[in-house]
Amino acid sequence: MKIASLEFLPLSIPYTHRERSSQVNRDGVSDVLVKATTDDGLIGWGESCSGANIESVHEALKAMSPYVLGRSPWESEAIRADLWQRGIWSFRKPTASFAYAGIDMALWDLCGKSCNQPLYNLLGGKVRESVNYFYYLSWGTRDNIEAQCRDGLEKKYEVFYLKVGLDFAAEYEMVRIIREILGSAAKLRLDANASWRVNEAVRNLARFERFDIDFIEQPVNPDPLSNMIEVRSRTSVAVCANEGLWTAEDAYRQITGRTADVYCFSPYWVGSLLSFQRIACVAAFERLQICKHTHGEFGIAAAATHHVLLTLPNIVRGNQQTAQMMQDDVVTRTLPIADGPDWAVPCGSGLGVEIDEQKVAKYSQLYREQGQFLPNDPQRDGSNN
Repeated sequence: MKIASLEFLPLSIPYTHRERSSQVNRDGVSDVLVKATTDDGLIGWGESCSGANIESVHEALKAMSPYVLGRSPWESEAIRADLWQRGIWSFRKPTASFAYAGIDMALWDLCGKSCNQPLYNLLGGKVRESVNYFYYLSWGTRDNIEAQCRDGLEKKYEVFYLKVGLDFAAEYEMVRIIREILGSAAKLRLDANASWRVNEAVRNLARFERFDIDFIEQPVNPDPLSNMIEVRSRTSVAVCANEGLWTAEDAYRQITGRTADVYCFSPYWVGSLLSFQRIACVAAFERLQICKHTHGEFGIAAAATHHVLLTLPNIVRGNQQTAQMMQDDVVTRTLPIADGPDWAVPCGSGLGVEIDEQKVAKYSQLYREQGQFLPNDPQRDGSNN
């Protein structure tokens, strides 16, 4: 079984409402689907992350094709090593990882389908029967915030997440309202996207502490790493690292350097599903926890990473997802986490999802008409629609 063809399909799918933070201001997700077909007609699907610019990732995928075509899907790590070394993608690791992660997913999908096994079995087998995901709260008025919280509680979510770092006074009031509605049982997490200075972070966290914050994600800039280490040493709030885990080497360095209590990343950061699993296990040896990150994703990437999470011993409850925000998807069945916190063991082989090619065509056309949903569109006025 060899890879006979690769197709790369940029798509844009809208959100139900705008995603807003100190870093992001966008109305949907744009990613590149990877369709890999073998010489015996088997099809595998993957999803490459667009990052800052989807066209650069699309071009990277096209440049990677010669290293993949004619190879066995069982050689994904060897292919990646060739790309990093002979293809000199080691000089552009973040872009390479965002791109190759989609090819890697498609190859694993093929491997699972070829032997009629789910992906988690190929990765050593599951250690849990389900994975728990968070409820992504959006900025809003008091009534809107209350409605979101009550919706999440009705759907049995136990972990809630809010972006901060834009306006502390407004965020403090939102956090107060959220904790009032959630009560004491639910976990509440905040993400500052590296928008605070060290002393500012310490001061802000001291004020937020009364609301029992589960952890603060990336309170300060990760460069230098001493920023995170100092914040962690000066606050009682648990600290989560995200920005700064730009490569596998960065993730390893931060985990072994114990810059945080929790490490939030995904295969996109480190280049492949197996690399994500290996580095997560390094954290397990350090007795540290992993939270699966999302840049915004379609069902393909969500399913692929879900399989890895089923194999890990050290994941948090309340992993990241954007399925609840998506207007639509390219998978034929709605993901369980679109309207609830728990995703059980998937049925079927490979990634366990089927692709609706009519929807692929529809959202490929939307991309051609309007382009990428930029992470922070300069044409937007910053209002919360």
